[in-house]
Amino acid sequence: MENSKNKKTILVFSGDVDKALAAFVIANGALAMDDEVTMFFAFWGLNILRRPEKVKTKKSFMEAMFAWMMPRGADKLGMSKMNFGGMGAWMMKLMMKQKKVDSIKGMIKTAQEAGARMIVCTMSMDVMGFKEHEFIDGVEFAGVATYLAEASEADVNLFI
Repeated sequence: MENSKNKKTILVFSGDVDKALAAFVIANGALAMDDEVTMFFAFWGLNILRRPEKVKTKKSFMEAMFAWMMPRGADKLGMSKMNFGGMGAWMMKLMMKQKKVDSIKGMIKTAQEAGARMIVCTMSMDVMGFKEHEFIDGVEFAGVATYLAEASEADVNLFI
């Protein structure tokens, strides 16, 4: 029997707050329409799903430098344009709060509760020196073949 739901896949490559916002608005919109959603996080997109607290783990010098230089979690992301040393991201978050738009952290929780699959790219994770326990609960870990299998069944594929 053919699945009656539509399927959406989103490859989240960017770790910018405005692009993460777009990815989760689309994902939650699709989930509200009863669509299946798979989000595949690669390279800079991994920062969105990092735990906000420092996680003790053994890293090489280069892995430690990557981890130190990148934002830790959805609340620490910068803007793709007009970041101004974090001021742009702060302004965006303030405007979202004033307009009663959920935070990205809240949107992540909503998407998880609605059944979105959030997959961390294991190759990106390895290249950047991250370990599984450095990510929030409820995410999966898989390679690009898993994303491609999901994308081949989807009626919409987005790269953000």
